[in-house]
Amino acid sequence: MKSPRRTFLRLAMGAAALSAVPRIARAQAYPSRPVRIIVGFPPGGATDIQARLMGQWLSDRLGQPFIVENRAGASGNIGTEAVAKAPADGYTLLQIVTPHAINAALYTNLSFDFIRDIAPVICAARLAYVVVVNPSVSATTIPEFIAYAKANPGKINYGSAGQGTPQNIACELFKMMTGLNLVHVPYKGGAPAVADLIAGHVQVIFAPVSESIQQIKAGKLRALAVTTAARLNVLPDVPTMADFVPGYEASGFAGIGVPRNTPAEIITMLNKELNAGLADSKVRARIVDLGGTVLGGSPAEFGAIISEATEKWAKVIKFAGIKAD
Repeated sequence: MKSPRRTFLRLAMGAAALSAVPRIARAQAYPSRPVRIIVGFPPGGATDIQARLMGQWLSDRLGQPFIVENRAGASGNIGTEAVAKAPADGYTLLQIVTPHAINAALYTNLSFDFIRDIAPVICAARLAYVVVVNPSVSATTIPEFIAYAKANPGKINYGSAGQGTPQNIACELFKMMTGLNLVHVPYKGGAPAVADLIAGHVQVIFAPVSESIQQIKAGKLRALAVTTAARLNVLPDVPTMADFVPGYEASGFAGIGVPRNTPAEIITMLNKELNAGLADSKVRARIVDLGGTVLGGSPAEFGAIISEATEKWAKVIKFAGIKAD
């Protein structure tokens, strides 16, 4: 006679195998129709470009269109809300970027909880900002700029893409760590801020590399430092901020998420395919051109990056008293 324990184990294993069948079939059938990638920002920027890069890779690998849909507004919150409320079936993805970690502390009346309602899939890249000044500014290094700003308290203007944007937060972290008195001049986007920096209306910007590298190479702007922990391949002669302000780091990130409760097997498939894309030399080169450092990895690793950034930027927002527009 078979023992009850052995019979129980046999039945349990059989039940587990049967329950796995629908999950396996669902994963094998996915995707069977077009998939949307929601980008909460306008087309043409680094966020949009990276989403299209990942979307094209997935389209080629999985045989269905992965279509970028721009839903700009409220620092990405409009797009995030759309994804948080979408069916958890793998057919609506979200391009996750730094503002999503910032918004948790910046906005108090959101209809969603980002960490609770969006499941991470993969962090594609770390993104750098570069501290750029108008060539008329006498400082050629960060120590010289700090001395220049201390000699002119409240007279140095820094531009950003708007209140609560990564450029704003990155500079406020710099102020917090150095005790400088710089005046914030918010713009409605990064391009007009850079244009006014070139024109000399503001003196410094913590700008995305993609928005400033051509002006740096043309000599219209002077790069003082990058905000990542390591130097960038595209700006190899530009030191890091941490070389002069120990402990400073203000990199952004870009990746993919899905609505919570999306089947684990679909998240696993997307993660696997996107990791393969990030190993492709052409994809990697494009990310580097945008000022990024290719990451990849697991959903859990991306979740840790988001949680760390959310906590870090909440402290800066509180210190600086930043309010959403």
